[in-house]
Amino acid sequence: MAILQKRDVWHSLWRGFSKQCPSCGKGNIFGKYLKVNDHCPNCDEALHHHRADDAPPYFTIFIVGHIIVPVMMAIEIAYRPSLWVHTALWLPAIILLSYWLLPRIKGALIGLQWAILMHGFDPNHDETKEFGGHSAS
Repeated sequence: MAILQKRDVWHSLWRGFSKQCPSCGKGNIFGKYLKVNDHCPNCDEALHHHRADDAPPYFTIFIVGHIIVPVMMAIEIAYRPSLWVHTALWLPAIILLSYWLLPRIKGALIGLQWAILMHGFDPNHDETKEFGGHSAS
């Protein structure tokens, strides 16, 4: 069994949000927009263990909605713009904010998983136990 150092959750979340390796904070988590590198290009930390699944889009929609709706309602109440103005303002704002937030939220979730040793980020983790005696392929 490997002896593990305590991992700082907040630093890992911030590094992930910054799209950097949760371990070293220097290498990029992503090789492409949302494609996670198998290993950190800087410190060689294994990143392929992550299981972000549907959480990043869910949190992105939740956050974007909570940002856009109050601002949209405030502008509606204050100025009563026509529908085309709302469309011209909010559709690009929603798309741009979602594209900006999605990889950052996914990175933060990967950082969280790394910090609290979820899944294969724990060096003492046995994947065969997790998948009912079968190795994950």
